[in-house]
Amino acid sequence: MVAEIAPLFAPIPGGPELLIILFIAILLFGANKIPKLARSTGEAMGEFQKGREKVETELEEMREGDFEDFDEEDDSDFVDTEPVTTEEDEETETETETN
Repeated sequence: MVAEIAPLFAPIPGGPELLIILFIAILLFGANKIPKLARSTGEAMGEFQKGREKVETELEEMREGDFEDFDEEDDSDFVDTEPVTTEEDEETETETETN
């Protein structure tokens, strides 16, 4: 009795399968939106690649010990969305909640 082993990966779709997938994509998104969708996907992948490369270079600099040259201007894109509260504000909030 020979046990069949299931493949670890699904086979790569061939010509007919790709045509069916393309036909379904046209039905779902419309012929006019597919180029826009492909363009935005490409731009997103490019931004992801740039971010990944930036992280890799920063990690390499840290490994080499060059991280003393850290520049505050590199974090100019950082936006703090946490509201600033003081201890007085927190005490007032807890007093109003208990009343």
